[in-house]
Amino acid sequence: MKHNFGAGPGILPHEVLKQAAASVVDMNGIGLSILEISHRSPEFEAVLEETVKLVKELLEVPEGYSVLFLQGGASTQFALAPYNLLPEGGKAAYLETGVWANKALKEAKFFGDVQIVASSKESNFTYIPKDYTIPADAAYFHITSNNTIYGTQSQSFPKSPVPVVCDMSSDIFSRKINVADFGLIYAGAQKNMGPAGTTLVIVKDEILGKAGRKIPAMFNYQTQIEGGSMYNTPPVFAIYVSMLTLNWLKSKGGVAAIEKENISKARVLYEEIDRNPFFKGVCAVEDRSHMNVCFVMEDPAFEKAFLKLCDDKDIIGIKGHRSVGGFRASIYNALPITSVYVLIDAMQEFAEKNKQ
Repeated sequence: MKHNFGAGPGILPHEVLKQAAASVVDMNGIGLSILEISHRSPEFEAVLEETVKLVKELLEVPEGYSVLFLQGGASTQFALAPYNLLPEGGKAAYLETGVWANKALKEAKFFGDVQIVASSKESNFTYIPKDYTIPADAAYFHITSNNTIYGTQSQSFPKSPVPVVCDMSSDIFSRKINVADFGLIYAGAQKNMGPAGTTLVIVKDEILGKAGRKIPAMFNYQTQIEGGSMYNTPPVFAIYVSMLTLNWLKSKGGVAAIEKENISKARVLYEEIDRNPFFKGVCAVEDRSHMNVCFVMEDPAFEKAFLKLCDDKDIIGIKGHRSVGGFRASIYNALPITSVYVLIDAMQEFAEKNKQ
């Protein structure tokens, strides 16, 4: 058995993979593959309807919000959010907490003025800024909820005088949120929801149509809402697997239940990092992510040997991002706590073998 700690595309539940694999050959006994059915067929329309219903149920999406499944990844949303929400000559406020937040604000500069209200760049993004003021004259305030590369996560969200736009790509469905606190949420599917290929967008209808610019149809949230995520051919397979994954999550007790599991997984792993003299965390303790646990070795000379041990134990995807080094254990929803204990056992074994 492989223990998949990869940062993304991330681990999916085994039962979801089995269902998806069967449907690649024959979807629900209809004699056709999910890969070849029409997106206008009753079978796929039912899939899309069920997936939207599950999103609304699991996240308790209130009335007045639309749920979309789009293409282009969260990186496309970096541009589409300001394209749809930032008026010409207007201002948007951004919290800079890592690479993806930085890329998002760079895209917004094509559409208007961007104010960085706070940044942790000076510390190589090892914490989430807390004391800042969101300008009331901004069109929106953008935040990245979880930073996969640096291992930080916003444990709470600020009260904002303007709509909050949030990139939740790496922690959507991992914890309870109040959707009503946000104007726009977007998330690539490939961490906790499904395979790469579709992006979930949840948008408050009343904030749209105010940018005062003409927007091409494919980039216009209102057009996509009117088309029911099917203005053009949607990513059929990615949406189907997302439906299977969300049904799996529902069967486990929903977001509240998986949040408890995620807290437990993160707690035991951080405890080992703090206890083991060979390893140390890199982030402010209060901002540690429950999704991406980043750590380094006290002596970097041991890194290759520890990676070799992990490889021998079928621990996959543990190497840190190339921009920061060290190690990163991504513990998404589908990763069982038993895999976390395999990693902890490897850390303890390594320390025992190499102690002076």
